Amino acid sequence: MSHASFIEKKGAFEPAGRSALEQHVQLAVGAGEIATIERLERASKFISVPEHSCLMFEIDVVTLFPEVFAPFVGLSIVGRAVEAGIARVRYHHLLDHLKEGERADDAPFGGGPGMVLRIEPIARVLDSIAANAAPDERRLIVVPSPSGERFDQRAAERLARLDRLILVCGHYEGIDERLAAIYPAQEYSLGDFVLTGGEIPALAFMDATIRLLEGTIASGSLEQESFSAGMLDYPSFTRPATFRGVEVPAVLLSGDHAKIAQWRREQSRLRTAGRRRDLLDDALPPRESP
Repeated sequence: MSHASFIEKKGAFEPAGRSALEQHVQLAVGAGEIATIERLERASKFISVPEHSCLMFEIDVVTLFPEVFAPFVGLSIVGRAVEAGIARVRYHHLLDHLKEGERADDAPFGGGPGMVLRIEPIARVLDSIAANAAPDERRLIVVPSPSGERFDQRAAERLARLDRLILVCGHYEGIDERLAAIYPAQEYSLGDFVLTGGEIPALAFMDATIRLLEGTIASGSLEQESFSAGMLDYPSFTRPATFRGVEVPAVLLSGDHAKIAQWRREQSRLRTAGRRRDLLDDALPPRESP
């Protein structure tokens, strides 16, 4: 059995023994194997996803730890997008692409602590993906890295315009630097801190991208989110109207939609000015030289 042969079932990972055709969602894992996410009860109430659709947004994850992704991909908005055939996620376990006697990592040239992921097994995965993709496909290799460009909403919007997103997750001391010399890869950072591996940032990039795909979330909701208009989102409240002496702003209970919209715009501006002044500065036109 391959290292990556698993399914999500009642919160535990078990060997994948059921036919892929018995499932509504298919996630290819490792060397051509299938990991299926059981969501039959919910999926049967909505839509049956065809085995293949040229309109699907394809995501390939190259990792030593595919088990990290499956529970997340099977839940919430990302899970619904997969079930609806909007996106498809494949996991490529690096251990499945090693030749006999090979390791996935090795000591760094020049000495030093830690281990570096070797370029050869990663190249085998990337070459296989490219060989089976459409020649005119718009795709990008993204490598989570603390030395990369800061990932933001605009980056997510750029990724959502692709046909395929390939996430290569480093671990230990990172990935052999020759990856970027051989393949057109983009490094993105989740922030100015260090994580053990690239899986957590990859999950964040995946979530931020999938939710922008048409049909995943109502367009009206996206238009009112933080960063969509260059500012932070307005504050939100729900029942009860009063809790421990703190009341919901009266305007939200007034039923006057014009005043509510005005209040929300103003609160968005005030929140952005107080917390992220840089966003307002970026939105302002450049000053003319005297």
